[in-house]
Amino acid sequence: MLQSKQQVAKPPAGRLPSKPVAVWRHIKRDRQLLLLFLPCIVFYILFRYGPLYGIIIAFKDYNVYQGIWGSEWVGLEHFRKFLDSPDFWKLFKNTLLLGFFTLIWAFPFPIVFAVLLNEVRMVRFKKFVQTSSYLPAFLSVVVVSSMVIDFLSPTHGLVNQALKALGLDSIYFLAAPEWFRTIYVSSEIWQHMGYEAIIYLAAIASIDPTLYEAARVDGAKRFQMMRYITVPSILPTILILFVIKAGAMFRIGYEKVLLLYSPMTYEVADVFSTFVYRKGLLDTNYSYAAAVGVFESLIALIMLLMTNMLTSKVGGRGLW
Repeated sequence: MLQSKQQVAKPPAGRLPSKPVAVWRHIKRDRQLLLLFLPCIVFYILFRYGPLYGIIIAFKDYNVYQGIWGSEWVGLEHFRKFLDSPDFWKLFKNTLLLGFFTLIWAFPFPIVFAVLLNEVRMVRFKKFVQTSSYLPAFLSVVVVSSMVIDFLSPTHGLVNQALKALGLDSIYFLAAPEWFRTIYVSSEIWQHMGYEAIIYLAAIASIDPTLYEAARVDGAKRFQMMRYITVPSILPTILILFVIKAGAMFRIGYEKVLLLYSPMTYEVADVFSTFVYRKGLLDTNYSYAAAVGVFESLIALIMLLMTNMLTSKVGGRGLW
């Protein structure tokens, strides 16, 4: 009798619920998760996608009193002006080198740190190191930059005090162009290494423990297990994060650079974002600054697409 009722309730073969009905069922089923995700959606709509209409001023001679739509169209004039200016190649070179050095140095550190931390068997020491490395991520860019300035002060900084103790002359690091990129990249590693290592530790935790047990039975050493099990298992995560990092290589935030550079280091420290800040907010040349910002975003998009294509061919996995 039960079997006959189930047969009656079963929908006819070959007929599936319509797409709107299926979507509504998924929404109803996951309503609590979607409700938690709602603030994120509202944030991106208001502060990411909503302001995109302002890109129009990059193609206009924007006047505050006339408004965006009332200002005169100038087409690509601001882009041509920027590409022909002597600032273009300097900004392009500085942004490329600073982003490239940050990528090749700051990207591997969390991977190595996570793999080595995973091999620590002392639980308390492991938690202490992980917590200590994660704490700088809670500090704002202003605090980190202030700490860097204090540590490198030529009069009372810890680094110069150590140099004087060794009988060496003090160095005014933040006024020396040759030291700026090293300082910037080092501060990026210190601030973000522990936070980014959490992602790799989570990927390592998902590795099947039987792989390590089989390797021990076969006589593999810890370094061999790291090389042939741990690293290959987290390689998909590494590739995805590499694509994201490489795509953001040209998107260097202006905050830390602005706080650390000075007129003496402009030649190596001035990047697209700081140039946009000066031209847009200080010189009130909004259209020209917007054009430079749009150009920077296009370069970042090209880098993202190229890196994704390269990693998809080499590693077999990308963002899409």
